[in-house]
Amino acid sequence: MGERKHSEPKLDDVFLALSHPTRRRMLELLQAEPRRVTDLAESFDLSLNVVSKHLKFLERAGLLERTKTGREHMLKCDNRAIAPASAWIAQHLRMWQGALDSFEKFIVQTNHESKDH
Repeated sequence: MGERKHSEPKLDDVFLALSHPTRRRMLELLQAEPRRVTDLAESFDLSLNVVSKHLKFLERAGLLERTKTGREHMLKCDNRAIAPASAWIAQHLRMWQGALDSFEKFIVQTNHESKDH
């Protein structure tokens, strides 16, 4: 199996990044406006080291963009990685809704037939 390029996040990376409530909150804050890493860290009761680890998950998943100017690191959301995850969820949601609709029809029909007998 070949190595993937760092710039091409996998769907697993996106879901892993979104699986943690702290990372989701970070994205919410960055969605509102770009922030410096230190400013973002002030919003959490976490060490800068822990915040940095969460940010690396988000970067690996392609969910945020970091720009450096001198020693200052600015972060902003990059929503392009959300599109494949959203499409995957929509596809599976349609499948499950179809299956549940069929199951509901079966139950209704079975109940109706049992009342007729």
